[in-house]
Amino acid sequence: MEAKMTQFFESVGNFFTGGDQIPWCERDIIAGCEREVAEAQKGSNDEFFKECLMRLSWSLVHSRQPEDVIRGIAMLGASLSDANSNPLQLRETVYLLAVGHYRNGDYSKSMELVEQCLTIQPAWRQALNLKKMNEDRIKRDGAIGIGIAATAVGLIAGGIAAAVARKN
Repeated sequence: MEAKMTQFFESVGNFFTGGDQIPWCERDIIAGCEREVAEAQKGSNDEFFKECLMRLSWSLVHSRQPEDVIRGIAMLGASLSDANSNPLQLRETVYLLAVGHYRNGDYSKSMELVEQCLTIQPAWRQALNLKKMNEDRIKRDGAIGIGIAATAVGLIAGGIAAAVARKN
């Protein structure tokens, strides 16, 4: 019952906030990826270890916990130099960085990274969807900022008008 209520409130919240189409990753999956990385570090080949790190990075940037997202961004940033040799790996790494920055609320940085993905593969649907999500967030944040500024101007004007009315 509690799970259904949580799902209901999330869907209502997504309706009002616009939601996003990026999947979430739960803590148990992250823990499993961390164990996999620890095991791969002990004796596996370098390629398998890198694959495990990518899975862990993916799970971290898709986490609901901000500290996990920050950790995922740091891991991906560190692995970016390794990905430069392979265009597909570079595209995936840059996309995951964009997801991390989107989840962190840094929409302009996310947009910049999505644009890099689209230079590598212009018709990549995931990147195009993330680009649209970034554009929508930037527009919505701009509209909210304008609303706040207009309200502040109205309050200041009302305060001045009240002060002038009191003097007279």
